Amino acid sequence: MKKLLKGLQEFRANYVPAHRDLLAQLAHGQKPRVMFITCSDSRIDPNLLTQTEIGELFIVRNAGNIIPPYGATNGGEGATIEYAIQALGIEQIIVCGHSQCGAMNGLLHLNKLQEDMPLVYDWLKHAEATRRLVKDSYKNYTDKELLEIAVAENVLTQIENLKTYPSVHSKLYQGKLQIYGWVYYIETGEVMAYDPKTHTYMHPQSQLPDYDANDEPTQTPFIHTSAPPVACELAHQEALYAEMVGQDGNGASQEPVLTPWLPPEQVQADLSRV
Repeated sequence: MKKLLKGLQEFRANYVPAHRDLLAQLAHGQKPRVMFITCSDSRIDPNLLTQTEIGELFIVRNAGNIIPPYGATNGGEGATIEYAIQALGIEQIIVCGHSQCGAMNGLLHLNKLQEDMPLVYDWLKHAEATRRLVKDSYKNYTDKELLEIAVAENVLTQIENLKTYPSVHSKLYQGKLQIYGWVYYIETGEVMAYDPKTHTYMHPQSQLPDYDANDEPTQTPFIHTSAPPVACELAHQEALYAEMVGQDGNGASQEPVLTPWLPPEQVQADLSRV
């Protein structure tokens, strides 16, 4: 508490005088541009991660960045989504999972929670689709790999849940809303974004209309990050693996290709399973 009170003093002494115009503007109302849905985990700070100011993000946080399907519960998530779209005119939503997620680890071992944390158990059942997908579609993976897979797949599950809300469905139909899936890697500070065209997680800048791969630095940090393929395109990944070991569709030898969204160590591990 002493640290928090000291922070309040520093906020009043330093931040407020330097941002009086911004605070005066925000006093008349908020106009955030993006809704950011993420986990309650203390290691994630959406404004720090995106380097945005107060008033720019409309943030929803809970254990596991979960959005219950429309009508499944009367919790605050649905009301917040409806308010963001109808009242604030939000046109972009980001669903952001993160590595080492305790909620996803609990989801993979759901029955162990029922006695000690019944409320957590009930909450995580809203992500049952993620648990079932991982259990049925990913065989012979280690617990560590399954956790990272669950994190990536859960982002996509929650995006599907978002689409069940009438306000979201309507805006998507009108082309007035965009939804993005991100995974934040705590250990590297890196973010990967889901690409619906390739069904993989890639560098988020690749989703911009004016993206040019030549603008990326030579030493890209995401090459070392575990970003598993999603279940809906395992066949697509198998083709990529064949390409990476130097074989084309006809079995001819060719130069190996290193794709930036899969780390070398995971590719080598997964090649044995293909």
